[in-house]
Amino acid sequence: MYTQEREKELIQKTKELLKIKKEQIKTKEDAEAIIEDLREVIRYHDWRYYVLADPVISDYEYDQLFHLLKDIESRFPELITPDSPTQRVPSGLTKEFPQVKHLAPMLSLDNSYNEEDLREFDRRVRESVGIDTIEYAVEPKFDGAGIALVYEKDMFVRGATRGDGVVGEDITPNIKVIKTVPLSAEFSGYGIDRIEIRGEILINKEKFKEINHQRLEEGLPPLANPRNAAAGSLRLQDPKEVAKRGLEAFVYQITYAVDKNGNNLLGNKLRYHYDSIRILYELGFKSPYREIKVCRGINEVIDYCREWEKKRDEYPYELDGMVIKVNDISLYDRLGVTSHHPRWAIAFKFRARQATTKIIKVIFQVGRTGAVTPVAKLEPVEIGGVTVSSVSLINEDFIKEKDIRVGDLVLIERAGDVIPYVVKVVTEARTGKEKPIQFPKECPSCGSPLVKPAGEAVWRCININCPAQVVERIIYFASKDAMDIRGLGEANIRKFYQLGFLRSIPDIYRLPYDKIVQLEGFGQKSVENLKKAIEESKNRPINRLITGLGIRFVGKVTARTVAENINCVEDLKDWSVEDLERLPDVGYVVAHSIYDFFHNPDNIEMIRELKKLGVQTCKEKEEAVENVLEGKTFVFTGTLSCCSREIAQEIVERLGGHASGSVSRKTSYVVVGENPGSKYRKALSLGIQILDEKQFIDMIKDHIPDDLKDKVHI
Repeated sequence: MYTQEREKELIQKTKELLKIKKEQIKTKEDAEAIIEDLREVIRYHDWRYYVLADPVISDYEYDQLFHLLKDIESRFPELITPDSPTQRVPSGLTKEFPQVKHLAPMLSLDNSYNEEDLREFDRRVRESVGIDTIEYAVEPKFDGAGIALVYEKDMFVRGATRGDGVVGEDITPNIKVIKTVPLSAEFSGYGIDRIEIRGEILINKEKFKEINHQRLEEGLPPLANPRNAAAGSLRLQDPKEVAKRGLEAFVYQITYAVDKNGNNLLGNKLRYHYDSIRILYELGFKSPYREIKVCRGINEVIDYCREWEKKRDEYPYELDGMVIKVNDISLYDRLGVTSHHPRWAIAFKFRARQATTKIIKVIFQVGRTGAVTPVAKLEPVEIGGVTVSSVSLINEDFIKEKDIRVGDLVLIERAGDVIPYVVKVVTEARTGKEKPIQFPKECPSCGSPLVKPAGEAVWRCININCPAQVVERIIYFASKDAMDIRGLGEANIRKFYQLGFLRSIPDIYRLPYDKIVQLEGFGQKSVENLKKAIEESKNRPINRLITGLGIRFVGKVTARTVAENINCVEDLKDWSVEDLERLPDVGYVVAHSIYDFFHNPDNIEMIRELKKLGVQTCKEKEEAVENVLEGKTFVFTGTLSCCSREIAQEIVERLGGHASGSVSRKTSYVVVGENPGSKYRKALSLGIQILDEKQFIDMIKDHIPDDLKDKVHI
């Protein structure tokens, strides 16, 4: 754990090291004088970035430090150490993962689905140890891929999958690229010489949505849930590919710990589970230290489980329940284990996110990139509090692989806010009346023959004038995540297209308002509002314009990254694929997609046309906004009367701050509206500053961007 004073020292040391150029390091003695300091500050900044999600230097400054270290180690390889930050990118794995035996068995957990099960578990524990009231440690149950990490003499030596619980697969090279796994940790400070830690590999929900968005663009089936994505990523053969997946490791149990004499420390020096979680947190691991609660008696346990079930969707990672463990590790031997699970722990599972329903019919939709997607219309069913009435069937191969037919009973899964997904067909329920799904050979919109490009799984319409594609591109351009043109929704866009008012994106800025006002349902006021919204959209930040262009594989996160590195959108016509690949999180496929888009003369002409029509394509207006909230993280809870939560979040980000969906130690302010939720309670428990709506408005009112002022009621 870094103390406040230690952090100050390391930040000062960072400033000093940033002044050093590689040309100044001429001898081995020069290198030895700074290399340990360099590694130390890089580890510190890794901790700030990957564990706390609260960096104190820019990505560029971090890269300077990292490149300096790599340069020194390349010139003086004898100075390389196994725990150097540069050793996180090892050589590839062999095709077969070696088998390794765990130091302690990785048992499963007994499951509970109701309060009665928990009370029965508590009764058995109390009777077994002869104690009236048991102290339990209760923590979130992560829905990821299990791992076991081994450290010897403070050094990370092995990472393995769960396997069968006794023997797992050695995936050490892949674990090394996960930056929330320290390559060294000072366990010796707690008298520990050798330790095995159980944990879970997870993918943040937002990252998971990005991955699925890209898979859908590629015509691939989405991953059903973050757990599948995490487990599959761990088994990739190339650690560099693993590094791109954004995997994170949470550790939640010390399963083996001995001192240098081989003496067992669990239940002795390491007496309580809560304290072991605290130790892992202090050593730089991600652990549920901020979420774990010590409860006296089963009633407190049940209350805490129910509290988390209500707020599970607010947590940035998928949870499928809570884990209840006897806090006193010294009782574990007395309670014992079965061949399947320990008797000192149990999992309370949240309500299922799956349901079965019937496919009524299948329609075929044409997207803005020409992809033809089969969509099943379902008998409406509630899954996780949301009514689901349709689900994508991805592509023809997906339909054939699962043998999906109209009339089938299917199992649908919806994990968190992830799109619904067909898990399986309940073939046992078939009556013989189900009908096979016939994939069309011609475009449902324009009638052109469909083609399947080499290497792709999706059928496409390649007619660039296909009405469905044109309409979808315009809808996307005007959408909330792109240019956010209020009043120009899907229904109006389709109507204007049919009337010939809209045939391209630039046509938005040439709409014949004199004709629109004569249409049924359009009064003078509504047309004035539409015109005003369209005019305001001309001043949107360029990251929104890049999003709105609908470049394949480029969502709002990638668009923001690109925008941060250019002055004008047109500049991208001069960028090479290699230039694009240097941007954070822009890989080979995305880089080629951006390159192809900006080297298409028609697209460049469209951007120039938008510029002539008054659309902002350069940063000048955006840069005029003050960064008064720079370095501050805001979380909003409850209903705001001043504006929508989305507008409040956009204002924060336009003023240099960060808007987050969850409360953590890095949160600067929690803004509370009417009827706040659990985020408010968590902010109070963490001592985070609370702002009411008036205080928030007072903070921003003199700095609200011009194009957002009429969306905020002060």
